[in-house]
Amino acid sequence: MHEVWIDGGPESVGELLTALAAALDGGPVVLPLDSRSPGSATIRDAMEPQTPVEPSTAVIVPTSGSSGTPKGVLLSAAALTASATATLERLGGPGRWLLATPAHYVGGLQVLVRGLLAGHEPTVLDTSSGFHPDAFAEAAEAHLRLPGPHYTALVPTQLARLLRAGGAAARAAAGFDAIVLGGAALDPRLRDAALWAGVSVIGAYGMSETASGCVYDGVPLTGVRVRLDPTGRVELAGPMLSHGYRLRPDLTAAAFTGGWFRTSDLGRLHEDGRLEVLGRADDVINTGGVKIAAATVERVLTADPGVATACVVGLPDAEWGESIAAVVVPVGNSAGGDELRSRLLAGVRAELGAAAVPKRLEFTAELPLRGPGKVDRNAVRDRLAG
Repeated sequence: MHEVWIDGGPESVGELLTALAAALDGGPVVLPLDSRSPGSATIRDAMEPQTPVEPSTAVIVPTSGSSGTPKGVLLSAAALTASATATLERLGGPGRWLLATPAHYVGGLQVLVRGLLAGHEPTVLDTSSGFHPDAFAEAAEAHLRLPGPHYTALVPTQLARLLRAGGAAARAAAGFDAIVLGGAALDPRLRDAALWAGVSVIGAYGMSETASGCVYDGVPLTGVRVRLDPTGRVELAGPMLSHGYRLRPDLTAAAFTGGWFRTSDLGRLHEDGRLEVLGRADDVINTGGVKIAAATVERVLTADPGVATACVVGLPDAEWGESIAAVVVPVGNSAGGDELRSRLLAGVRAELGAAAVPKRLEFTAELPLRGPGKVDRNAVRDRLAG
């Protein structure tokens, strides 16, 4: 097993690109690790590099998931290639990619695979000190001088920062033929702001187990099949699927059955076959016997022009079983206030009914994040319970 420790700089990404090309050609299995995260040593040990790797594996993508327990998603060369090929087909053909997300996550890893398939080594944005709009603009300026088409992949938080920065950063984003947005749900207001700024965005739904995004703007990529189980949980099938979890046959058997992967997300299939993801199944709050999806409350809260983003969780409650609690980030430098609080609670009541109204609502300057731009719900829950 080839361990590659990545710090976000071009040198470490170059090492990963070389190792990845060899793995796709039958070489040693690649285990990408974040050298900046203290938890990576624990994840590395959980992957047991000294133990033989499961057959057909090219890359092991470490993930803690929502539970915090380290898992290793096994991806074959065929799965990685199928995902990249389907993405390039949907975008209109091969192009040149700018890597702007961490390469140890599957989204960044797939940027490298797409570049390898297109025959163009990706441009690497140095993220060793974090993501900065001015640095993105500088890297994009050089990248966009190369023959196109030009693509990049971002998480919504990054795009929001580029649009907020405006100027060269926003113009750089608008220079790409397409920006694939994954890692977290795409807020409709962010999509509208991007379109207003001339930025071509595509919302991608997928995960490590599907070798990155496999449903673009609600439409499955070629070869991808989508269905819902009787509870509304999303299930996915296709050539991009993982073949299981590292040294966890129990988890593999529970998640992968008959060629289908059972996700943790609830969804709705429209008549035209388009998938709408409603939120995580484990984010459904049972309050007084009424089941409320956290994502539906979040959508109402973030629809208010005074709210930048929000997170809704369930807290143990002696009377209700669970009570609904919300943490809200106001727009700009606002600290929130009674007027905004009253408006938000009234909005939820009007849209979703009394049972969905948060019994507790707090304002904060920012939400804690984990992974590629996802809100850390456990951290939010711990804060509210503390």
